Amino acid sequence: MTIEGEKAAPVARRRHAKPNARRAIAGRLSWGLADQAASSMSNFLVGMYVARSLGLTAFGVFSLAWVTYGVVLNVSRGLASDPLVVRFSGVPDGPWRAAAGRATGTALAVGGALGAVSLAVGLAMGGQLGGAFAALGVVLPGLLLQDAWRFAFFAAGAGRKAFLNDVVWGIALIPALVVAAKAGSVEGFVLAWGGTAAVAAGYGWLQSGIRPRPARARAWLREQRDLGYRYLVENVSLSGASQLRAYGLGAIVGISAVGAVRGAELLLGPFLAVLMGLSLVTVPEAARVLRQAPHRLGRFCFVLAGGLAAAALLWGGALLLVPDSVGEHVLGQVWYSASELIVPISIGVAGAGVGVGAAAGLRALAAARRSLRCQLFASVGYAGGGLGGAALGGTVGSAWGVAIANVAASALWWLELRSALRAHHRTTISEVRKT
Repeated sequence: MTIEGEKAAPVARRRHAKPNARRAIAGRLSWGLADQAASSMSNFLVGMYVARSLGLTAFGVFSLAWVTYGVVLNVSRGLASDPLVVRFSGVPDGPWRAAAGRATGTALAVGGALGAVSLAVGLAMGGQLGGAFAALGVVLPGLLLQDAWRFAFFAAGAGRKAFLNDVVWGIALIPALVVAAKAGSVEGFVLAWGGTAAVAAGYGWLQSGIRPRPARARAWLREQRDLGYRYLVENVSLSGASQLRAYGLGAIVGISAVGAVRGAELLLGPFLAVLMGLSLVTVPEAARVLRQAPHRLGRFCFVLAGGLAAAALLWGGALLLVPDSVGEHVLGQVWYSASELIVPISIGVAGAGVGVGAAAGLRALAAARRSLRCQLFASVGYAGGGLGGAALGGTVGSAWGVAIANVAASALWWLELRSALRAHHRTTISEVRKT
């Protein structure tokens, strides 16, 4: 080979590698989008069935149980799943399998412990709300284990397995919801939803061939304490703010207002599901971008943020064109209260989408202190805006308060990401000079 040929060969290999890398990223993101679509459809199916079967007030009770599940889910993600995604994305199979066993075991242990608390509280409360919380306590271990498998599969770059797992859950949901509708109770729907998650969690065990190890939960928490506890506070602050807003809205306006907000969120379900679980896809991809081409991380986050915000606004605009007859067919009487909230909730979701792009970059950089600062600011704004808006303008005022808080928080997320990228660049230069 000539000298010119030797020089040209690496260039050709690089040119060939770039399309391959892009196709690999596109493939992983495609599975992520497919998985989120399956998850979104399952959530929408559950919400639609409950809204149509039980009416606005009972739907509000179910929504309070759903919001509480969100808090517990974020405890599990902060302690188990988020450190797994940050530290074990794209690593060899051996370390990933060992970490996945400990992380899923931690999720199962969290579900068992907090499920017991929810069961005890529900039995002590009694009534319709108590029954919903007691049922939630029974199904929490399966719900959290199923979610942990999704994170583990995406960390391994096996998004197809996460998608199949959610499809199995969705298929199992259909007959379970039919049975729950005949029973006609909130706790019946909670058991149907959570019980079928346990089926999918068992399928995740078969897919991976890895046994969850709850006995190793303490060791996992000790190993990941530098990230886990910060992510725990970060995650719980947001879901706790959501729970506080829901309880406060129920106290200020009425439980039916909680049902109206949940109904509007169902209408925006595809994007809310993506926002809630987007770290399944974006954080592993951002971590890969950081390892392979650090200078492209900012652009990756910017494109992600812009795409999410634009999609949320387009979807919200399309919902405004839906006739009342169609909306009532989907959500029953919940539609009329929920449709009044489409504009502010769409703007709020778009603002949150802008922040998600920056949050993925901060997670990839393992800048837990910066992301915690942003999340605490966002959580305080969410709760304060939601409750302050409720006091001033009822359900609609609460939705506008949350929208304004989300837009303000997204600005802070991007300021912190810019600072973190500059700090990472300086550190990299310093390390190169030392070597």
